[in-house]
Amino acid sequence: MEKSALIFWGGWDGHEPEKVAKRFEKMLKNEGFDVRVVQGADKLPGYQQLAALDLLVPVTTGCKMPGETSRAIAKAVGAGVGIAGCHGGMCDAYREDTEWQFMTGGQWVSHPGGDKVEYTVHIARNSSPLTLGIEDFQVKSEQYYLHVDPSIEVLATTRFPLVSYYHAANKPVDMPVVWTKYWGLGRVYYNSLGHHDDVFGLAPAAQELMRRGFLWAAAGKQAAAAQGLTADRYLNNAKMY
Repeated sequence: MEKSALIFWGGWDGHEPEKVAKRFEKMLKNEGFDVRVVQGADKLPGYQQLAALDLLVPVTTGCKMPGETSRAIAKAVGAGVGIAGCHGGMCDAYREDTEWQFMTGGQWVSHPGGDKVEYTVHIARNSSPLTLGIEDFQVKSEQYYLHVDPSIEVLATTRFPLVSYYHAANKPVDMPVVWTKYWGLGRVYYNSLGHHDDVFGLAPAAQELMRRGFLWAAAGKQAAAAQGLTADRYLNNAKMY
């Protein structure tokens, strides 16, 4: 059965949201998805239509989302719709929306050194099928420092600090780059790479990680049904703002 995905893009042009949205649209269509693309969260449908999807892909930076839309997305993901995105699209978005940050698992806070920092993405050795066969790789881009949910499953990291800045007074840390988590029955996938669209062309492993993440997140409904799980246990007690 054909899976459905909805990509919504917008916000700061510096992250090339339209280009990234087109790249992701092509990737998903190549995997057999029925893909719809809209500009702006204000163009998103309500809960019932969102809940009928298999995958949501945000490609937005900053921005503000209507409260009703934010609640509808949180509920739809809780009911099993997958959500997956990259840096400028998902965890540097809706900075005033703490429920969004709770759902997605993290929030960008800084990129010491700015653009063109050369660093290594280290693949976690945790036998995840999402990283199977992918080796550590180099990127030249912004290196992201994030505040993250301690419950995430980390699939890749990068070492800080590489650049002298206030944070360098602390001990070295391995900052998550790629992770998964759950939100109710929904699968959440994030890859912090993606300052510009070209990172996915220059680092094929980064694009492959996104491809696998899309497929994993979109399989959440099917996995829940196979286990006989329903979202009632989460949604009945959900605190909706």
